[in-house]
Amino acid sequence: MRKLLPYLLLGLFTLWIVSALRTPKAKGYMDDVSFGQLPVLREGRLQPLDSVGMNALIQIRGTRKVPLEGNNEKGEWGAFLKIRGEGSGQLSERRWYQFGKRPKKLNASEWLMEVMMHPEIADERYIFAVNHPDLLDELGLDDQGVEKSGLFYFTFHEISEHFPTIRRHAQSAFNQEAALRTPFEKAVIKVWVGLNTYMEFKNTIAPQDSHDFNNDLEIYLSSIAPGLEAWRSQNAGTEHDETALGLFSGYMDRFQHLSSAGTLLIPPSKDSGTSDQWSTMGTNLIQAIQTMGVRPAVRSYAKMASAFHGDNSGNFNQAASQYKESLKPDFGTELKRTSLEFSYNKFSPFYKSTVIYLIAFLFACSTWFNGSEWTRKTAFYLIVLSAIIHTGGLITRMYIEGRPPVTNLYSSAVFVGWGAVLLGLVIERIYKDGVGAAIASIVGVLSLIVAHNLALSGDTMGVLRAVLDTNFWLATHVVIITLGYASTFFSGFLAIVYIMRGFFTKSLDKDTSKSLTRMVYGVVCFSTLFSFVGTILGGIWADQSWGRFWGWDPKENGALLIVIWNAIILHARWGGMIRERGLMNLAVFGNIVTAFSWFGVNMLNVGLHSYGFMDAAFKWLMIFNASQILIMAIGIMPLSTWASFRSTATKAA
Repeated sequence: MRKLLPYLLLGLFTLWIVSALRTPKAKGYMDDVSFGQLPVLREGRLQPLDSVGMNALIQIRGTRKVPLEGNNEKGEWGAFLKIRGEGSGQLSERRWYQFGKRPKKLNASEWLMEVMMHPEIADERYIFAVNHPDLLDELGLDDQGVEKSGLFYFTFHEISEHFPTIRRHAQSAFNQEAALRTPFEKAVIKVWVGLNTYMEFKNTIAPQDSHDFNNDLEIYLSSIAPGLEAWRSQNAGTEHDETALGLFSGYMDRFQHLSSAGTLLIPPSKDSGTSDQWSTMGTNLIQAIQTMGVRPAVRSYAKMASAFHGDNSGNFNQAASQYKESLKPDFGTELKRTSLEFSYNKFSPFYKSTVIYLIAFLFACSTWFNGSEWTRKTAFYLIVLSAIIHTGGLITRMYIEGRPPVTNLYSSAVFVGWGAVLLGLVIERIYKDGVGAAIASIVGVLSLIVAHNLALSGDTMGVLRAVLDTNFWLATHVVIITLGYASTFFSGFLAIVYIMRGFFTKSLDKDTSKSLTRMVYGVVCFSTLFSFVGTILGGIWADQSWGRFWGWDPKENGALLIVIWNAIILHARWGGMIRERGLMNLAVFGNIVTAFSWFGVNMLNVGLHSYGFMDAAFKWLMIFNASQILIMAIGIMPLSTWASFRSTATKAA
């Protein structure tokens, strides 16, 4: 039976993945899928509305979904208006283990539909996360909002009452250098940015006070001709129709807010000659005074807004579906790309990879204690499955972005994990002792957790500067040097396994010790080659982009440090200056060198590669470095203290 368990578990996880690959279906009776797939231009890149909503939610609330309570069993849209619990007036969220009583949640597309087309309901959602105690006290929010797991959430109505105070503190915070801002100032900026993003969305499709925008649109279009005539007559000092002028002017004032939205909803016309001239609803509505009409996309969004506000699912679904179909002749490629990104968001490949890597790690570790072949095989097969998902996620991102997946910290973290996993699978295939599987899975987990936290800052597929987006040498340099990072980390984690097994267990026998030593030595050779070649290619790219091969930029110095440190390890080993334990300790210190060179230098807020100082990232970087120093301290302790060598304590390290 045990022989079948690896295949059974592999089959179960495969079924889980296959089931998640199904084409997304509309969750509610409003077609959130068609709406979420619609392409828009925001922050310089074409993306689906689902990504717009998801990135905004992550920035504002820190989550991808909005929990609800008080809706009926069917989850109909009309019931979402009642969101507070009975009696207390507070939102109560039930726990995950209360089966059948879990609160429903709005996904990103559903939430964005509400904000854009029925803000009266959206304003009552607990969206805004405010957790700094001084800011809570300053805004007088202590007795408002809801609390979950120590975090506090508030509605737009609760927050907007304090808009002047937030603006005053935010203006002061923006005047301070980013690296010198206090936690209070950073919290204020976060709330301020969230408020502005939210208010922008409320005026993206229709004015927030419009209850039937499709009807308003028809009235506006019919008012243009008499309104312009009245305006000209007024300027000429002749008699004019005040009613017509007032109606026309009122609509123009309302549409001015729509024209300043950052989300460009309306695609260019067929004969524009370019595909990047997307525009806002407001811009098209104002331009109607010249054309006496609007683009079909404007009418489609107006129909969706009226239907959604009026709780008419049939009209909404028809308008969303028809508009989506109308885009296929001229924007078929763009629609395919945004539909793929929508599916990518729903599938969440890196989350699923993280779960499977973690389970595989537990099986791999158990191999060291029970020596069972079936646990080793299970770990190996699960890592292969997770690596396939990991690879699929990378390829999908490459297709969506149109560039290598290593052009920001998020994508490099994902790529570092991927490279380490593949290296671990190769080593596990060669040695078949569970070590390669354990290191592959834990590095995969840790790298994807790092990536997840980096994604909290917003869109991970943002547009790059031209110098970063068009150069062949950048792609080759970053891919190769990132593989050097991955392999250096891998050798360091192999060394950690050696030290931990030797010090705490009796499982580090002579054969295992030699095997781990060969692994570390081979991986260090690999990482030396890739980090060296990657650094040279980086110099070629720098020469083409900035006119100099080497400028002693912190990132360049960090890359050089990795090459030098790997070379030191090899020379020390070749020269007989270190033995097995010495090799392991130097490899562990390589983790510190690589973490600082890959991640730390980006937080110095200097140089061409700087991403700015990040408090949370710096804290975890220091914790990681401290853990590596502790492991090295264990690694240099006398052999008499090592569980695996107490009987041979007289032997030299």
